[in-house]
Amino acid sequence: MQENQRTEISTIGEFGLIKRLTEHIQIQNPETKYGVGDDAAVLDFGNQPTLVTTDLLMEGVHFDLVYTPLKHLGYKSAIVNFSDIYAMNGTPKQITVSLAVSKRFCIEDLDLFYEGLQLACQLHGVDIVGGDTTSSVTGLAISITCIGVADKEQVTYRNGAKETDLVCVSGDLGAAYMGLQLLEREKAVFEGQKEINPDFSGKEYLLERQLKPEARKDIIEELSKAGIRPTAMMDISDGLSSELMHICTQSNVGCRVYEERIPIDYQTAVMAEELNMNVTTCALNGGEDYELLFTIPLTDHDKVSSIKGIKVIGHITKPELGCGLITRDGQEFELKAQGWNPLKEK
Repeated sequence: MQENQRTEISTIGEFGLIKRLTEHIQIQNPETKYGVGDDAAVLDFGNQPTLVTTDLLMEGVHFDLVYTPLKHLGYKSAIVNFSDIYAMNGTPKQITVSLAVSKRFCIEDLDLFYEGLQLACQLHGVDIVGGDTTSSVTGLAISITCIGVADKEQVTYRNGAKETDLVCVSGDLGAAYMGLQLLEREKAVFEGQKEINPDFSGKEYLLERQLKPEARKDIIEELSKAGIRPTAMMDISDGLSSELMHICTQSNVGCRVYEERIPIDYQTAVMAEELNMNVTTCALNGGEDYELLFTIPLTDHDKVSSIKGIKVIGHITKPELGCGLITRDGQEFELKAQGWNPLKEK
């Protein structure tokens, strides 16, 4: 008798797993305009499209409570969901919050978590409208679903990039990853020597980008004011390289991005040098920046150039040219997607 085949998840990674689990899903309701495959699902009940997204955060995988304050965690948990709605060119309106909590948490801990959550909601005009709580034997688990709205003509998917479009990013990249490396380093020192006080002076920006990221509502507003409608857009949660490849794959195009144009903060560069890491690799594959990556028509170049905090980093090409990075010395390298793969052999 033939044994059941067992394939390890690590052999296909996060994106391979998502594709396998969802490729046979068929839409049954006419109100479902767009399902799996973007930052949010798009539902249309007759007035304006409704956007729905959900994120699951697991202790030990997405956050470490040794160095993550619970108020910051509550704030970040909400922001990562708002960011998905903004990436669809929409506005977040409501969230539901589900928690699985172990016995080591007290009421005051959860009060702190909700303080951060409510602060994020106040800043972005979002209502908390429900959720669920249960017990856990493996630590804290957080699942948040965010509901948003968008104008029908303004909803922006990942699949609309066209040849000659410009590739743009907001803010700077790699800082959140460097903040994580800094916290992990100090955690290792702390575990070895109990009496030491970590020194974060001069690196506050990196810590803030990791512990208290921001969703780029301001960029969406600036693009709207300038009359720019992105042809494709998503937020950078898994790293620039992965997100660019999502846009190119779903739009059936290629791209070229220029290393010298990738925006990197001074503190990020200093920290990368201190840790003997390649700063461009950190910007490409670090993730958790929650900046916006988008493409716009070439004709909008002058408009976008006048908006502070947006940088043109490359352009869209024919699909057969693939996705490539042009280095400072003119060499070309193929971009590779990273994504979540915690089960990968070290």
